[in-house]
Amino acid sequence: MTAPERPALLVYTRTTDYRHDSLAAGVAALRGLGVFDVDATEDPALFERPLDRYAAVVFLSTSGEVLTPAGRERLAAYVEAGGGFAGVHAAACTEYDWPYYGELLGARFDRHPAYQPGRAVVEDHDHPATRHLPAVWEFTDEWYDFRSSPRPAARVLVRADESSYEGGGMGPDHPLAWCRDQGAGRVFYTALGHAAEAYEDPAFLAHLRGGIGWAARAGERVSPGGGTP
Repeated sequence: MTAPERPALLVYTRTTDYRHDSLAAGVAALRGLGVFDVDATEDPALFERPLDRYAAVVFLSTSGEVLTPAGRERLAAYVEAGGGFAGVHAAACTEYDWPYYGELLGARFDRHPAYQPGRAVVEDHDHPATRHLPAVWEFTDEWYDFRSSPRPAARVLVRADESSYEGGGMGPDHPLAWCRDQGAGRVFYTALGHAAEAYEDPAFLAHLRGGIGWAARAGERVSPGGGTP
């Protein structure tokens, strides 16, 4: 009996602005989950080619403008036709000049306070990214503020408790992780994942596995463009 085929991910780590030291740790962690076949790249030309073999594209702490015009068109068509997209941390600091990307992700980065411990509150436990988490999740990160809330276009999974750290700027409604549909595709985003240490945290790794797996329709075998392979 052959082992089931693992979903393939295209993990993109190109940066043209701030570059996180945790990128190598993040790629290694996704590979180490053992549930995805991971192709990691910083080459924008790959987005000018068909993406259909991938169950999801993951922007892992990308920053700045990272796609060519042709790559933008290809990525948008891929998601609209049913491909998965996941953004981690600085993915929200990416493609500010492309309006579609802001709609796709659900919100854009504004600012962040100092890296520090705080509390994340799980709003929705009925999702693979959060089922394993406690109601209040102690974590250390940058606690991103966004220019606007992704509500109501997104299903918010986790929010920040600004009373638990210094410098929050969004108030009581401060989403940190969410998911949404875009065309026939699925989108997952988490603002967490600044430091390399995050990618050694079992709870955070399960958060990524669940969120990315949901976007990739892991186990559902739905291929971009509709239908099943």
